Amino acid sequence: VTSPAIGAYLSAQYGDSLVVLVATVIAVADIAFVFFVVPESLPDKMRLTSWGFPISWEQADPFASLRRVGKDTTVLLICVTVFLSYLPEAGQYSSFFLYLRQVIEFSPAAIAAFIAMVGILSIVAQTLFLSVLMRTIGNKNTVLLGLGFQLFQLAWYGFGSEPWMMWAAGTVAAMSSITFPAVSALVSHSASPDQQGVVQGMITGIRGLCNGLGPALYGFIFFLFNVELNDMEPVRRDDPDKSVIPGPPFLFGACAVVFALLVAIFIPEHHRLADVKSCSAHKAGGSSSSAQNASPLATPTSDAEDIEPLLQDSRM
Repeated sequence: VTSPAIGAYLSAQYGDSLVVLVATVIAVADIAFVFFVVPESLPDKMRLTSWGFPISWEQADPFASLRRVGKDTTVLLICVTVFLSYLPEAGQYSSFFLYLRQVIEFSPAAIAAFIAMVGILSIVAQTLFLSVLMRTIGNKNTVLLGLGFQLFQLAWYGFGSEPWMMWAAGTVAAMSSITFPAVSALVSHSASPDQQGVVQGMITGIRGLCNGLGPALYGFIFFLFNVELNDMEPVRRDDPDKSVIPGPPFLFGACAVVFALLVAIFIPEHHRLADVKSCSAHKAGGSSSSAQNASPLATPTSDAEDIEPLLQDSRM
């Protein structure tokens, strides 16, 4: 909330180099604090026995979690929802403030105030309204409500051409910040403690993919619609070459969120995450014992772990 205003002040008084230096020092201090002070949340029995513990190629594969997405329908629906909703959000983060400066003609001080306003309202939304909404309408409906706010916000950004429209849309953007916390809560309530990292890792992988694709996609759409963001001076409102639609990438993002809403509707609410390894071992052991009782020469013919779903219906 306060960092944009501090950065704008330091940049105006001492230059951008000091801003980069201060940000670097704070980042290094943050890493040191996490490494030396923050306690480990993983129980001792689930940690590696030593630093030299062997790691398989499957564990080292960065795309392993993404390949497991399609093994369970619920996980697939959640990941598709996150992808379609976070893709425009990642692109918006990379270009929105330059867009405010170049197209909407915000001053640096106004941009810092805008960020502070959205940040404060986001804190209120995620601490006050989020808990109330999850208790009253449930996790899934909270996700749908957050996506609805995001759709409204992106459409307003796309068609808005006046500063007051951006300020009004910023309040809606603050309410849309409840989407990802609600998704995390939905997963947390559906997952057993030893499987939290599996699904959360998949969602984090999807968000990382969006962080790479979103900025490139937004930049390409700005280029297609002749919205230039590479000049330091703001674009004049009476410029004949100015695009008819002020923010075409935001309209594309709104369309993506529409599809995210349609996908999120089919996410079941009452599912739990099964222990894949223990269930697989139990099933394999049960099938092998029954096969030995039937015939001493019978052996299992399939690997249950490859087809075991991550999320199972709690009614089963």
